[in-house]
Amino acid sequence: MLWTVNILQSISKSSVICSLGSRSSSVLRNVHHVIKHRSNVPLNARSFYSSKNYSNGVNIFLRLRNNSLKASILISGYYGYSMLKYAPVITVDCAANKLGEQNQNLPPFDWKKFFELIWPDVWSLLGAIFAALAAALMNIQIPIYLGTVINVMTRYLGSVTPANFNAEMQGPVFSILGLYVAQSAATFVYIYLLSNLGERLATRLKCELYSSILRQDLAFFDQKRTGDLVDCITSDVQEFKSAFKMVVSQGLRSLTQIVGCVVSMYVLSSTMTMGMLVIVPTVIVGGTMVGAVLRSVSRAAQQQSAAITTVSEETISNIRTVRAFANEQLELQRFQGQVERAQTLYQKLGAGIALFQAGTNLFLNGIVLASLTVGGYLIAAQELDAGKLMSFLVATQTIQRSLAQLSLLFGSYVRGVQAGARVFQFINTEEKIPLTGGKIIPAHSLVADVEFENVTFAYPTRPQQVVLKDFNLKLPAGKTVAIVGTSGNGKSTIAALLERFYDVDGGTIRVGGVDVRELDPSWLRGQTIGIINQEPVLFATSI
Repeated sequence: MLWTVNILQSISKSSVICSLGSRSSSVLRNVHHVIKHRSNVPLNARSFYSSKNYSNGVNIFLRLRNNSLKASILISGYYGYSMLKYAPVITVDCAANKLGEQNQNLPPFDWKKFFELIWPDVWSLLGAIFAALAAALMNIQIPIYLGTVINVMTRYLGSVTPANFNAEMQGPVFSILGLYVAQSAATFVYIYLLSNLGERLATRLKCELYSSILRQDLAFFDQKRTGDLVDCITSDVQEFKSAFKMVVSQGLRSLTQIVGCVVSMYVLSSTMTMGMLVIVPTVIVGGTMVGAVLRSVSRAAQQQSAAITTVSEETISNIRTVRAFANEQLELQRFQGQVERAQTLYQKLGAGIALFQAGTNLFLNGIVLASLTVGGYLIAAQELDAGKLMSFLVATQTIQRSLAQLSLLFGSYVRGVQAGARVFQFINTEEKIPLTGGKIIPAHSLVADVEFENVTFAYPTRPQQVVLKDFNLKLPAGKTVAIVGTSGNGKSTIAALLERFYDVDGGTIRVGGVDVRELDPSWLRGQTIGIINQEPVLFATSI
């Protein structure tokens, strides 16, 4: 005999499915625990199977009692128990979704939606880009003027009466001072514009995301964990905003400085520049390979962080159930396991970033040393002067700082794109049952007869478990009707279908002789049907 057991969840309608029987089931997976009756099973003995990667009922304990030479099995999970069965030999197979499984197949980043959200501030964005480019271009000019200063100094080296030294130094010194002031002004402008732009973008993102979530069907909330949705509204939007500001400002500035300094270096000494350009592509290929590995580890670490949020939110939201089954220690172990896995992943990510940074610094410092060696030889051969060598070294240092900045921005870019993809995934989700639109029956002509005709329904998260099948019920207007039944017989389902929280799989539900699918849902719920929940909720607001 094969029994099917649903361990109910209080947050969502989705269920962990367990099959009990004398033979194993190939349909279910992940947790397999076989219990055989023995006459020496001690009274109230308890064993439990704790999984590493699963939640929502997988931390099941099997409570064994010696009862009339049979093993009494209480299948129990995080949100309560489901049923009690007796059998001499019991096989339990359980399946549950992996934590973070919803993040495994994220859609690509929605650039079209991103540009739609940022378009109202396009002029601020262009102004910030222009200011960042201006700051970068001015920074490129500084090494040239520094070289001029060095040439003036070398000409007067050893001179007893430097009569014209001050006059010759005034030009390049004041030019550098002017560049410093202008660069500071441009830096202020682009940081100020991007800061305001980022906050406005984050506000629009949060409002669009929250609006989309509120429009979703209840089936959506059955499938998505509350912790994941809250984490998306708060952490993901913040992560995307920060990455956007950093990439646009520092990323654009660093790229411009790299390109500009390479051009300047080629003008100063084509020999040294071409030698560098032969080596750089090899290093870039190696850096790209390391970056691919870091992206993978970063993605896994972010998903594990989301799993921690989910586990903690589940436990705290259902503390009464945890307390009722004395599962505090088990939940603590489950949380600690998730945190330790996140710690391991972030430690791997930190080690990878450290290796990447160390390799980058070694390469760039090697370039500086090679530039000094080759530049000294060219000076000795009178093919280069000291000022140009100084300008070349400063330009090299500028490239070094820019590359180091880009390596730091790389992690922010990866996390920002992934966070944005999750946000846009929820924003672009279309609801199946609209909030408004449809017929409105005038109050003076409404005869509130309610009729269920051959209604068949199964919850979207449990399509194999039919709750109502060919169900018929007629409630005349003006009558008071009580629907009585044992737990799980579909009483709440009837109320949910009448409110059109879900659409039926078959049959028709009519109110006032009109199919509820043709009525305006907001009118039906807000003005026609009144509902009092079994457990009322008080919102943090005034009456």
